[in-house]
Amino acid sequence: MPQGSRCTLIVEDLPESRTALARLLSQVLPDLPVCEASTRAQAETLIRSRPIELALIDFGLPDGSGLDVLRFLHTNQPEARGVVVTMFDDDSHLFPALQAGAFGYVLKDRPEIELVAQLRRIQEGEPPLSSTIARRMLQHFTAIKQAVSQTDGQGNPVKWGRRVTDVGGNPPTDPQDLARYLSPQANARPGMVEEPEVVLTERETEVLQRVGKGYTLPEIALQLGLSRHTVADYVKQIYRKLDISSRAEAALEAARRGLVR
Repeated sequence: MPQGSRCTLIVEDLPESRTALARLLSQVLPDLPVCEASTRAQAETLIRSRPIELALIDFGLPDGSGLDVLRFLHTNQPEARGVVVTMFDDDSHLFPALQAGAFGYVLKDRPEIELVAQLRRIQEGEPPLSSTIARRMLQHFTAIKQAVSQTDGQGNPVKWGRRVTDVGGNPPTDPQDLARYLSPQANARPGMVEEPEVVLTERETEVLQRVGKGYTLPEIALQLGLSRHTVADYVKQIYRKLDISSRAEAALEAARRGLVR
């Protein structure tokens, strides 16, 4: 166990977001100092040197992923509570985070009072989960149960009109693996590579549209009723999803998607 004094930890590369998260921690665990890291390397150094009570971790870091930090924290301090705080509410982020050892998963765009209430549940041993995340988890496991229980009358499980045995082997139980196993691409002919369209959430689409029209972050925040740091988070996630790095590229992508006319 690290020998330094106990602290809470924020792992986030945006300064404004770190400030907002520090404000949350000051309400949840006011007696503990807050340690901050903007990179994976800094986070791992702190985890080696300080006992961590609670860590709030974002996915996107300049030298890695928040998943790497979660795994490192879970391995080196299994008693520490690692909570993902992110804009992503999709399955491809949720389930890998839980598998990496996340104790909770909350969404940044929720009101501060709601986030504080969710984080305070940790003291009662209850994992903090945004309501939409909790519903998504229930839907996923319900879908898995249905996928492996429906049959075609001959004992072969069927999902969306296809037998899972059509692609060979037994159906996987992991949510992500099952989704890939049952996807239309699973039966694609060898050699065919189809690049799927990157899907943005409704809020990400709204932000991209306004970036494409040339609005500044404060203007977008005012239009959408969000804080500037929340909008900055959305822009960061949009850039990562689309693999772009400038407003000019964002404007081109917005126009390509028909968001700007």
